[in-house]
Amino acid sequence: MGSQTDLDHESGRKFKMLQPSQWTDYFLYFPIDEFELDVLASELEAIKPNVRDMLMSSNHAESHDSTKRKILLIYLMISLGIAYHFENEIEKILIHAFEKIDDMVESEHDLYAISIFFWVFRTYGYNMSADAFKRFKGDDGKFMDSLTKDAKGMLSLYEAAHLRTTRDYIMDEALSFATKHMESLAGRSSPHLSRLIQNALGLSQHWNMEILVAMEYISFYEQEEDHDETLLKFSKLNFKLLQLIYLKELKMVTKWYKELDFASKLPPYFRDRVVELHFFVISMYFEPHFSSARIMLTKFVTAETIIDDTFDRYASMSEAESLAKSLERWAPDKDMDKQPNYLKFVFKFILDVFKDFEREVGSEGRSYIVKSTVEEFKILVKANLDLAKWAQIAHVPSFEDYMVVGELEVSWYASMAGTFMGMGHIAMKGAYEWLKSRPKLIQAISINGRLMNDMTGF
Repeated sequence: MGSQTDLDHESGRKFKMLQPSQWTDYFLYFPIDEFELDVLASELEAIKPNVRDMLMSSNHAESHDSTKRKILLIYLMISLGIAYHFENEIEKILIHAFEKIDDMVESEHDLYAISIFFWVFRTYGYNMSADAFKRFKGDDGKFMDSLTKDAKGMLSLYEAAHLRTTRDYIMDEALSFATKHMESLAGRSSPHLSRLIQNALGLSQHWNMEILVAMEYISFYEQEEDHDETLLKFSKLNFKLLQLIYLKELKMVTKWYKELDFASKLPPYFRDRVVELHFFVISMYFEPHFSSARIMLTKFVTAETIIDDTFDRYASMSEAESLAKSLERWAPDKDMDKQPNYLKFVFKFILDVFKDFEREVGSEGRSYIVKSTVEEFKILVKANLDLAKWAQIAHVPSFEDYMVVGELEVSWYASMAGTFMGMGHIAMKGAYEWLKSRPKLIQAISINGRLMNDMTGF
């Protein structure tokens, strides 16, 4: 992103001018064929029973081999981006399988299978013990070199190691061992497996976006000699449907963004990145039934971005304090009436966005979620103001004091509140009470986000 110092001739202040979006109005005029969407959805529903049968066959008195096959299939479905179609079925299978996990592990000596078991169970919240990997160590206490002949096994071990906890010391060793040999394995593997290994080294599946994993894995799976044609077809149809849904959403948010006319209402200090923000939102929930939620969250993170850039890049201290004060009251005041037009626009934009949210969720009887999200947004604004004050007087706080404010300013608490808004009955009052308690999970994400943001900025 290129930038240059520019002068606002109206205010006489200098600021970093940011480049406009490379997408401009591209998605506004992108043709969406609603008939094609309906056809794809119908084709998926027609094939879905066949895929479900693959997953649910021989459901009674299952052998270890049958359960093993199902867990491997669940991993395949996750990787292909279609597991959300079968959430209830998968949960039933895993509940049953985890009851006999010890017997399954005892009779299994394949590195690939054990690693996939670990990955799937940990992904779904079942705490499978990492002790299962002790069998792959030699008398010297190290992972056996013979394992390096199994490229898929090593890749699955590498992926499994990313679901370790701080006490899974053996998985720390596993990650080091697998990473050490992955490059050479990629060089000796088939082209499509080599590409999967190289991409995993860049970003593991656990940390990657589900839709990007699916895009890559569909291509990989198609080149596997033992691939199932029905499963492959279902995955391709599903991916195409998701693509069209995302394009439809981009058309809608681009129209919303263009009608707001930021370019004429604000100096070019803000990040013109609504398309990129929508892409970020897909990482929060990619499934088709969260389409409305993605649109809402894209608007929400746009509001966060405008707030961040206004405090960080442009507003004077008096303007920043006025904006923060008005947003704390959540209503205009006499002080805001005296502010420049750009600040009045920012303030009105924020209030209008939340009014849209109230209309969106009003019919669901969840008006409390908007109020809760407003409160998190106010905390975010206060953190932005605190950082601006420190910058204004060139104050360098202690690391501890900085992180107290910085963890809030990086916006994960507010973003999670915004994420909950569009999730319907999945995120009720309990979800907001949990967030309000400042759980260690979100705190850890905030710390990581804060430090990564600062290192990149530096």
